[in-house]
Amino acid sequence: MPKGVTYFEHDKCKGCGLCVEFCPQKILYQDKKTMNKSGYNIVSVSEPDKCIGCAFCAMMCPDSVIRVEVMK
Repeated sequence: MPKGVTYFEHDKCKGCGLCVEFCPQKILYQDKKTMNKSGYNIVSVSEPDKCIGCAFCAMMCPDSVIRVEVMK
């Protein structure tokens, strides 16, 4: 199964949580302890090694702040 690496532009994130909701691996979470410069809680990856590179999170993000790279 492919592996992926997920990158976030945290300062542009509005904390809507759609990426968290649609992650099939359930490895994304809204970090309630960390905020960006606009005051929104950022999204983090709990288990990066479980990312399959599907990019559902990036597709669902209304602000296009997520980039996923598939590792070979």
